[in-house]
Amino acid sequence: MTQHSGKPAGLPNPRELDLFEFARSGRHVAGVVRLSQLPRMLNEVPADAPDRDTAFTWQAEGATQPELQDDGTEGPQPYLRLAIHGSAWLGCQRCLAPYEQAFNVDATYRIVDTEAEADEFPLDEDEVEVIVGSRQFDLVDLIEEELLLSIPLVPMHDVCPEVHESLVSGVDGGEGEGNSDEVEGGEPERPNPFAALGSLKRDDPDGEKH
Repeated sequence: MTQHSGKPAGLPNPRELDLFEFARSGRHVAGVVRLSQLPRMLNEVPADAPDRDTAFTWQAEGATQPELQDDGTEGPQPYLRLAIHGSAWLGCQRCLAPYEQAFNVDATYRIVDTEAEADEFPLDEDEVEVIVGSRQFDLVDLIEEELLLSIPLVPMHDVCPEVHESLVSGVDGGEGEGNSDEVEGGEPERPNPFAALGSLKRDDPDGEKH
């Protein structure tokens, strides 16, 4: 695995990736990207965080799956699989102190040619996302987008070291406690899209693993 998001010798540049060729040839690329290279994610990190430049490891793999085309013939449909692992410091909404949030992204994308084609894709296909491919696709931008989408709706510690005074000094003295109960459930777990692509490769659209 490379220790940067640039292009190692013999491997495609993840910031200028021919996504269609990458999928058709079944290529694989991996690397490390730092938060300092992801400005939108960096904006989510508190100024007083112990480390504002944490690193994420990632790996991407291209694949194709035979599918029925509009003209009635069967043709190869390109897919991309992306995995991202790492952590970043976020601001806890319960105690207002920084805490370290783990990120583990597993995503599968159906690659299409145009935005119009992406808009026509069925919305009930929740196992496979749709992206518009290009000959100079910025994979690092997609990594940042997935990390942003993976930020919890209410970032917070599992157990806060202490509760901020503003959350326990409400008019009736119980406001902070009520808010804590509302968010205790956290964000629901996302399904694993890799299982969907696995069933596609077996040519069995009904054979999803759970």
